[in-house]
Amino acid sequence: MFLIVTRSFPPDVGGMQMLMGGLSESLVNHGPVKVFTYNFPNSNVYDAKSTMNIERVGGIKLFRKYRKANLINNFISNNSNIRTLIVDHWKSLELVKIEYLKKVKTICLLHSKEINHEVGSSLNKRIIKSTSNADFIVANSNFTKDLAIKVGIDPSKINVIFPGIPTPSDIDNISKNKAEKTFGESFPKIITVSRLDKRKGHDKILMLIKNLKPKFPKIKYVSIGSGKEEENLLKLSKELNLEKEVTFLKDIDFNFKNALIAESNLYLMPSRIEKKSVEGFGISFIEAASYGVGSIGGKDGGAPDAIDHKKTGLICDGNDLNSIYDSVLKFFQNENFIKYGENAKEFSKDFYWSKVVKNYLKLIN
Repeated sequence: MFLIVTRSFPPDVGGMQMLMGGLSESLVNHGPVKVFTYNFPNSNVYDAKSTMNIERVGGIKLFRKYRKANLINNFISNNSNIRTLIVDHWKSLELVKIEYLKKVKTICLLHSKEINHEVGSSLNKRIIKSTSNADFIVANSNFTKDLAIKVGIDPSKINVIFPGIPTPSDIDNISKNKAEKTFGESFPKIITVSRLDKRKGHDKILMLIKNLKPKFPKIKYVSIGSGKEEENLLKLSKELNLEKEVTFLKDIDFNFKNALIAESNLYLMPSRIEKKSVEGFGISFIEAASYGVGSIGGKDGGAPDAIDHKKTGLICDGNDLNSIYDSVLKFFQNENFIKYGENAKEFSKDFYWSKVVKNYLKLIN
C-alpha cells in the first residue's frame, strides 16, 4: 500500500494539487493507495469516482493539522503493509512520530518556496530536522535541489524528479467552441494559468500587452486563476485601458481550461523572485506543451527545467519588462511559435505520469 499525506489535492486546483493528484493516481496501477488530505468543496464527488481510498479532514485550520497527524500515526501503527509514505511537504512529515517513520520507507517532496528561509532561522532548523527523518527527498527541479543544499538539507538524500502531467485528453466540441469564441480573431493569443501572485509576473504581462498593441493590434491575453493580486490586476488592466485585450477567468471547468490552452499561441509566465517566494518548477509550462503550445518563462526558479530555451520556448528576465518584450517579439518572429509548439509537444511526452512514476518506483523498490 502507498500512503499519501498531502495538504493539497483535487478537486482543489493548482500546481501542487495537480502534482499530488497525478502522482497518487499513477501509483494506483502499482498497488492500493491511501490518501490523507484536507476537505474541499465537492470533494465527495471526486472521491466517489476515485479508485483510491481518500480520507478527508475538515475543521479549523489550526486543529485539523493535528487531527490529521493523529489519524496518520494511528494508521501507520495499525498497518504493517505500507510500502511507502509519500508526503507533499516537510510540514506534513513534521507531526508524524519518529517511531512510526522508522517502520516505513518515507519520501518527502520539496518545493522552492517552502524551503527558502534564512539559514539558522527557526523555520530553517525545522526544515532540516523534518527532512532528516525522510529516507528520500524529491526536489521538483534542479533549482530546488541547489536551494535545498544551500539551506542545509542533506544532499545525499536529494533526488530530482520533475512533476508529471496526465496524457492530454481530447477536447470536446463545446469547450473548443467556447475557447474559439473567447479568443475570437485575435493574434497573438497569449495565456497564463496560475494563481494571481506577484511572483508570477501578471503585472508585467499587462504592461507588456499595452506596449505590444501597436505591433499587434489584435492581441488577446487570457489569465486563468485567482489569488490575492486579483484586485490589483483588475485595477491595473482598467488603468491601462485593456478591457478588450485582457480577459480574467477563474473557477472554470477543466475541459474549458484545456481548450483555451490549446487555442493559444503562447503560454507566458515571466516569474521572478518576490522576497522568499520563487517558482520551483512550473508544471503549467509542460501542461501547455502537451497541447502544442510553446512558452516564455522567467530565469529565476525552475522554469529552465520546464522550458528548453530556444527549442520549446524562451527564458527571459522576469524582472525586466524589456527582456519580456524582446522575448515575445522573438517568439513570434518568422513564425517561430509554430516550431516551438511542435518541439514542446514532443518534449512534454517525457513528463507523462506513466514515465515519471517509474522514477518514484525506483526509490520505493
